[in-house]
Amino acid sequence: MQIGSLIRRAALHYADAPCLTEGARTVSFREFDRLTDQLGNALLSLGLTPGDRVGVLLPNGIDCLIAYYALAKAGLIRVGLNIRETMDNQRYKLGEVSARGLIHGLDQGLGHEFDIPLPRLLELIQTGENKPCAIDRPLDAPYRLAFTGGTTGNAKAVTLTTRGELAELAAFLADFVPDLKEGGTFLHASPISHASGAFFLPGLARGVRHLVMTKFEPAEFLELAAREGATHSFLVPTMLAMILEQDTRHDPELKLSTIFYGASPISPAVLQRAEARFGRVFAQTYGQAESPMVITYLAAKDHDRVGSCGRPYSFVEVGIVDENDNFLPPGETGEIVCRGPQLMSHYWNRPEATEKAFRNGWLHTGDVGRMDADGFYYILDRKNDMLISGGFNVYPREVEEVLQEFPGVIETAVVGLPDEKWGDRLHAVITARPGVTVDDVLAFARTKLAGYKMPRSMEIWPELPKSGANKILRRSVRDRVLASRGSST
Repeated sequence: MQIGSLIRRAALHYADAPCLTEGARTVSFREFDRLTDQLGNALLSLGLTPGDRVGVLLPNGIDCLIAYYALAKAGLIRVGLNIRETMDNQRYKLGEVSARGLIHGLDQGLGHEFDIPLPRLLELIQTGENKPCAIDRPLDAPYRLAFTGGTTGNAKAVTLTTRGELAELAAFLADFVPDLKEGGTFLHASPISHASGAFFLPGLARGVRHLVMTKFEPAEFLELAAREGATHSFLVPTMLAMILEQDTRHDPELKLSTIFYGASPISPAVLQRAEARFGRVFAQTYGQAESPMVITYLAAKDHDRVGSCGRPYSFVEVGIVDENDNFLPPGETGEIVCRGPQLMSHYWNRPEATEKAFRNGWLHTGDVGRMDADGFYYILDRKNDMLISGGFNVYPREVEEVLQEFPGVIETAVVGLPDEKWGDRLHAVITARPGVTVDDVLAFARTKLAGYKMPRSMEIWPELPKSGANKILRRSVRDRVLASRGSST
């Protein structure tokens, strides 16, 4: 099956029902099918050929999704970009995969030379023929290119196939979104170019209306969810923490039956506050660019497993291995590995990195974790983020979770600063409500943490640096701290 077939089926089944809403604009399922056909035909008429890479640099909205699925129908490989990233990052990604064109709404000033210069999106759609666009490609051919976070160097392009996309869709429908159905409204508040976009195809298949915020504002999220009767949404933990700082004026009107979360770890303190306010409506998914959204999931009913990222999806095998790739029993700490049909096929033009990631046939996630006796998994931290202080291993996430237990602390980032005595000297940066002091937070932490896990210093910032997907960037925090103190720190 091709992705375009899903869109045509939805148009047949749900016809003139609302598919997408952005502000005052609404597009039906039938219109979405027609617009993606027109754009796909227009792209091919310009000289692009199936298999060519085409960047998409558009804000959250209807046009972004039209572009994504027009490319799928035309057999063109989507290169997803996030408008919140820097122009240098955009240039790097487009050049890394030799993109032949860029779909955009405005002049982005990228300075990238394309073989096929594309006019703006609206102009493109208007020139496309209103006839079916249905280029069939092998299921294992590249379908779209995503990028790793680039935390340990330049981001790598992850090659995802149609087979993998369908496997991700099947996993969601089978395990993760059982109550996503016709008549529901999914509120997209986080970037469609990132995790929130993974919920579009499951919703499309079920006849769900997708309501898209062009920009996330926590107060507007609550107001829009209440006014439009949103039944589902996806949030990254930093967004949820921001929402919890808003007043409860719209809470009684909310109809949210499920709030999905993922993309980065959530602190138990934030989750506890969220469940106290909105009810037991939270469901977590754990994945990464190489295994998009689908490794393990934690259903709402299992949220008494504090700190767990859940059990494997039905079509995914997961395990814990040591440094020599020996599988470890429950309770032992090691690297999380997985395998299944949802995985990337390879890193684009990076054979050595691909071989390293797929040692012994399993994807090595780079996440350190463990499994309990009931098959639930727990992520301790990224393998590369582990600190060594005084000879002891310290996982920053564990320290961050304790700091967030203190009333008034909103967000946290713990980093290691170079120290001749300790190796890594733990330093914490937090955002907090007025009145919270460093001394009070550190005094609280001393009652919860072993001495070697205690931050030796702390700062309060107005905000923490985040990626385009609203993930806190520890490396950026560390760089700013070191820059402010001089390189000798």
